[in-house]
Amino acid sequence: MQHQTANQLNPRSPLVLDTKDLPRRPGAMRMVERTVPAPDGLGLELIGVPPRADLSLSLRLESVSEGVLVSGTVTGPLEGECGRCLRSINDTLDVEIQELFAYENSTTDETADEDEVGRMQGDLIDLEPTLRDAVVLTLPNNPLCREDCPGLCPECGVHWDDLPDDHSHQQVDPRWAALTDITTQKTEE
Repeated sequence: MQHQTANQLNPRSPLVLDTKDLPRRPGAMRMVERTVPAPDGLGLELIGVPPRADLSLSLRLESVSEGVLVSGTVTGPLEGECGRCLRSINDTLDVEIQELFAYENSTTDETADEDEVGRMQGDLIDLEPTLRDAVVLTLPNNPLCREDCPGLCPECGVHWDDLPDDHSHQQVDPRWAALTDITTQKTEE
């Protein structure tokens, strides 16, 4: 997880939260509801949030002794393709996030590793790494269009749902054809 940003945060960036109006006393709280464009590359190879798609953030910012605890939900569209049959997938993402962002020069500097806790830059919080971690960790590596997707026939590449029940590519060696006829007659009796 990467939480530290090397360059200065832009307070006008949609995924940067400004906490200057949140008192730095434990228990102070503020709700944030906003719709932001999804950053590029928010997902995995087969499924993800389309770039620039609307993400709805419903967040609670709460002052705690070491910093600001951000918790809430992120909702938005998901697009991808089934890992078995390659049909398109359109779904909705609904992810819970919770992350502590430590004040600059707080005791977490000594008690936690740099990548364990998010860090604030002044009054600003960069939500993108937390959002990215939460979304990517909830996505399936092999998404399915439905749980019982049968996939594709390995011989002809047609979706099994579109093929008749007796579909087969079994090729019998002509030298064994007579034996196939005998086994077919026995199973019919």
